[in-house]
Amino acid sequence: MRLKPNQTRYVASKIGIDLANAPFIKLPKGKEAVVEACKKIIDENLEVEKRLDAKVEEMLRENEEEIEIQQVKERELFFMIKKRLAPEYGVIMNYDDRYNEVAHRILDELYENYLIEYNVNDNQVRNVIFKAFKAFAKAYDEMDTVVYDKIKKMKKDYIPGSVEYELIYERLYEEELRKRGML
Repeated sequence: MRLKPNQTRYVASKIGIDLANAPFIKLPKGKEAVVEACKKIIDENLEVEKRLDAKVEEMLRENEEEIEIQQVKERELFFMIKKRLAPEYGVIMNYDDRYNEVAHRILDELYENYLIEYNVNDNQVRNVIFKAFKAFAKAYDEMDTVVYDKIKKMKKDYIPGSVEYELIYERLYEEELRKRGML
């Protein structure tokens, strides 16, 4: 889903903000209840993909020797296997289709739990959710570059992957989200 586990809160917040700002939608239990419900569904979706990835990794480890002999690029093989196993796990590989499927699940959850009220077509509400996913995905690439450049320009050198780097990255990333009204 092109999301990292620590980003689900941000996407859920973006969805909550966009739903709260839509003139044809009311959130009877408030935006935060909507954000929590969205986060739960997105987390569940990522968890399924995580199990799929683990299965693919296991298959690669089991066939490591043959992969070396055949001189196959492991990354390409990973995605080929993942694509083949995805339907078995219920994972949709195309991002737009996946965002759409998750938007359906979110809308169902919000409606069934009386977290949302609207008097328009379901598709209009689903589009708000879908567009929030798309906007986040687009903004993520831009924000990642901005944050990376800011860290690079700092006086102290931080090693990517280190705890210190990750903490600074997270702080700057949240600042960018706030600037863009996504948090």
